[in-house]
Amino acid sequence: MNASSAFRLARVSSVWYPERETPHRPVSHWFPLPMSTRPPLSLAITLGVVMIVLLVVLTVGWVLVNVVGALDNAEIAPLYWTLLSVGTTFIALLVVGVALYLSLSIKAINLNRRQSNFVDSVTHELKSPIASLKLYLQTLNRRQLSEQEQADFYRSMLEEVERLDRLINHVLDAGRVETGHIDGSVEEVALAPLLKDCAEMTRLRYRMPGDRLILDAEPCTIRARRAALDMIFRNLIDNAVKYAGSEPRVEITARLEDGWAVTRVCDNGRGIPPEMRRKIFRRFVRVGSELQREKAGTGLGLYIVRTLVRRLGGTIRVADCAAGGGSAFEVRLPAAAIADPSPPESVMSPCKRS
Repeated sequence: MNASSAFRLARVSSVWYPERETPHRPVSHWFPLPMSTRPPLSLAITLGVVMIVLLVVLTVGWVLVNVVGALDNAEIAPLYWTLLSVGTTFIALLVVGVALYLSLSIKAINLNRRQSNFVDSVTHELKSPIASLKLYLQTLNRRQLSEQEQADFYRSMLEEVERLDRLINHVLDAGRVETGHIDGSVEEVALAPLLKDCAEMTRLRYRMPGDRLILDAEPCTIRARRAALDMIFRNLIDNAVKYAGSEPRVEITARLEDGWAVTRVCDNGRGIPPEMRRKIFRRFVRVGSELQREKAGTGLGLYIVRTLVRRLGGTIRVADCAAGGGSAFEVRLPAAAIADPSPPESVMSPCKRS
């Protein structure tokens, strides 16, 4: 029995247990995602447009009535002109108010939808490893397994616990970013070693060959909290690997350009549609529907990245990779100084195997 093979349900006597997930084939779709009740956006837009049209018609009628009245009754014409001015101003304010209310309602409905997607995703991501752990424990409790099989089970259970830990930490990171409570003090952080650590951590998590994750970093430093920089680049590199092609390849470059530390993370995936490139940095936004998505996630990673980059006085943008295909995320942060004037030991090298 091999608990590390591709996802399927294997049977041990009368007990079913899940086999360990692989990096690009996560244990998923065990449970149907909850179907949240979402307010219809079309209804809000229709009501808003109808109200605006009615107010415009009322305004036109009010103007015509007062103009005709002023022309027919010269003695009380000043009263009509006064009513025309006051009434038109009041109705115009109502039109503006309805338009603002419509805009805020659309934003609230969109946020509600993104929050519902987030709840669907997190609920699903919590259920899968919990179900896996439960079935592993039931199998261990009811069956006599060999030492090798038990070791495989314990290793798989540990990975499921680490998966839960990553998910919970991701949500907690978003909360800390919202409140501005980032651990550590501001210091000068060498960018190249930090990128190497983040890349190596991601490579080990996804069990990637070393030549699939290429790092090319010039020596420079950034004055910031190390935890903040770690969250920025860990999320970007993890995102690139997750959405890379079937044979993932990710290139990370860091350059010192006119006082800016410019880091680019490029993958060989399908890329991001142009109309989504601004939206993906919002909270809970993910491309596509939660009910049809293959990749795990919460929709918070890029929101965390953008928020932290802006607080550090930098910018982030996404474009197509120069080589064609895939996405390239570019982060520009103010550089403090060159960390080491001597050339780095390896300017262009894959992440080493552990």
